[in-house]
Amino acid sequence: MTQKDDSLERALKKCAVGFDTSETVEEFAVQDGELRLVKRKVTRRDIPPDIKAVKMLLDDRQEETVSDEELSAEREKLIKMLKEEDFD
Repeated sequence: MTQKDDSLERALKKCAVGFDTSETVEEFAVQDGELRLVKRKVTRRDIPPDIKAVKMLLDDRQEETVSDEELSAEREKLIKMLKEEDFD
């Protein structure tokens, strides 16, 4: 597997189990002839697990149809794996 494929698979696994993210928006204004930060807003979001990402991971591994129970079991397995790894 190439490095690009490996990176894509890690991102797909992250989507499969869900993750937290934050976005920072900063507003600047000119005060006394200088550019100064006047407002910073940090928004935190919880991205829920995506069952379609789980299905894509499973479909890549096998050709047969996967039941909902198997998807749930694989999701739990992936959550456990991701807790053991660091994707930052």
